[in-house]
Amino acid sequence: MAAATPSRLGQVNAAGAVDAIFLKVFSGEVLTSFHKNNVMLGNTMVRSISSGKSAQFPVTGVASAAYHTVGTELTGSAINHAEKTINIDDLLIADTFISNIDEAMNHYDVRSIYSDEVGKVLAETMDSNIAQVGCLAARASATLTGGNGGSILTAATFNSDSAVLAGGIFDAAQALDEKNVPDADRFAYFAPSEYYLLAQNTTVINQWYGGQGAISEGTVLKVAGIPIVKTNSLPDATVATGPAAYQGLFNTTVGLVLHKSGVGTVKLMDLATESEYDIRRQGTLMLAKYAVGHGILRPECAVELRTAAPA
Repeated sequence: MAAATPSRLGQVNAAGAVDAIFLKVFSGEVLTSFHKNNVMLGNTMVRSISSGKSAQFPVTGVASAAYHTVGTELTGSAINHAEKTINIDDLLIADTFISNIDEAMNHYDVRSIYSDEVGKVLAETMDSNIAQVGCLAARASATLTGGNGGSILTAATFNSDSAVLAGGIFDAAQALDEKNVPDADRFAYFAPSEYYLLAQNTTVINQWYGGQGAISEGTVLKVAGIPIVKTNSLPDATVATGPAAYQGLFNTTVGLVLHKSGVGTVKLMDLATESEYDIRRQGTLMLAKYAVGHGILRPECAVELRTAAPA
């Protein structure tokens, strides 16, 4: 019996590598999935470096003013300066291996599913790390001498009373205002449970009160002028694994209000994909990876909402 002549879907014009086309599709799908699921990276200060293990972010204080006494020489007043160093974490990799025989016998495409999953897990990990750093920023002391530290708001019913939760966002906005944090580029992050709690508050979404959103759509756009972002990446438990800079007690955390300059992100290796056919194992190894790091820049730009002190 003659051997069958298969049509290799990954080849270009029936020649060359059997996964030549798959690689391009895989890369595009991973990038699409990553950007679709990542909601926090663009809301931080991002710097890319070509080499090294860390990057320094300068932090500048504010100028002072005083009334001039006639005849007194003006010699200038000092403005405080400091810097924050953010280290690059180890390479984070999401990989999967697809056996030729399994793929041949399978009746549906798995590569698109796998590419979506590896992109999603990398996006979710990055968001989780940024959210944890944001909460830690709210608990941190001032970067500059004489400056402001982060803010913590506590209410036992933040996670059960929509009016109290909405009030907490107004309090967060006030705390940021009092520390001269700009109105633009503020974002409030909540888990689905708190997000939909807000969505059921008719005052928050009532247009006659200046609200934005709809019960029919289950959406809340803004409260106190701050865009509301729904995410599953906000920490709600003790984090004791992974890089030490992201660890902490978050079991009472309900929400995070963060200005863009509160957290910094350094990229050494941006999101990239690799795919290689392994003749020895008769299958294809596909992976996505990045090497980045996150850290606190300006604590005064972060407000944590929680139900009680973490324990």
